[in-house]
Amino acid sequence: MNRIFPYIGKLLLLYSSGAVLLSSTDRMLALPPPDDTPEEVLRTEIITGARSPIDGKPVDAAEYAQLRASLAEAQPGRPQVDPEVQHLIFLLRLSYPLRKLFPFLHF
Repeated sequence: MNRIFPYIGKLLLLYSSGAVLLSSTDRMLALPPPDDTPEEVLRTEIITGARSPIDGKPVDAAEYAQLRASLAEAQPGRPQVDPEVQHLIFLLRLSYPLRKLFPFLHF
């Protein structure tokens, strides 16, 4: 039994020194690269370039605004749904709270 205790002490010392080395390398890896722009600076930049929502090509701010305006005009306000389907959706929405109140009814 006495022979085991010196080895345990050495193992603990080896384990703790390894943990210190690993934790210090993790901190160094967590730092951003030196040429990286800080987030505070990036937040203050005004973005003037964009991508087209149609084909993904780069466009400038004026073309993007014009494209968004033309797309907004082309889209109708609300899609048309069959009245029977609307009624079924209404009944489904009505049935969910009723099932919570009356779980023994099957409708």
